[in-house]
Amino acid sequence: MKLIFIHGSGACGDVWYYQKQQFIEAEAIDLPGHPRGGLCYSVEEYADWLHAYIKQKKYQDAVLAGHSLGGGIALMHAYKYQQDLRGIILVGSGARLRVLPLILEAIKAKLDDREGWMRELVAPFYGTVNRKALDIILPRLAEIGPAVQLNDFYCCDKFDIMDNAGLINIPALAIVGDQDNMTPPKYSQYLVKNMQNCRMTVVEGGSHLAFLEKPDQVNQAIAGFIKELGG
Repeated sequence: MKLIFIHGSGACGDVWYYQKQQFIEAEAIDLPGHPRGGLCYSVEEYADWLHAYIKQKKYQDAVLAGHSLGGGIALMHAYKYQQDLRGIILVGSGARLRVLPLILEAIKAKLDDREGWMRELVAPFYGTVNRKALDIILPRLAEIGPAVQLNDFYCCDKFDIMDNAGLINIPALAIVGDQDNMTPPKYSQYLVKNMQNCRMTVVEGGSHLAFLEKPDQVNQAIAGFIKELGG
């Protein structure tokens, strides 16, 4: 069994700072274009890339843990290639991931101003995260840049697997912060109601970045799920 962490929009594997410390045999991947390689332009393209990556690495019984966009990728992968997976973990994600037009416009306005983008959009978003983790994460995000984040948000905005969620029958765990206003608990509740084998963990006091803000609670939920899968 191989646990693979998938980051969200405009991010990288290093955002799983606390999960990498506990799940030392797991892999926290950088999606293509983050910053190396060519970008994908839909959630389905990212899922196809991940499928090829897993095959190349010859991982068996993979468990995908994705945040936001990464959760969408995990869901799409499970829909198309669930025979290759043992289970999926969806952190602050959902079967549809629409993005507010105001957010898209704000990023567009900063495409040629990376410092302003970091100062006005990225740093405030990660403002609830411990400085020790931020010292690792923020320089990587600055390297990736606003154009990649905008591309990923467009991927999210086009993503919609709501009508097909019921076809996914592998074990799934939805983790969501009760203060998440980007993918609120109702998104995870939809997954529990419509997928064949999904349960939910709510992280009290957690926002969209609950896995960074409340790592002990999130890691405990992940570890319990992995144990149930036989890992």
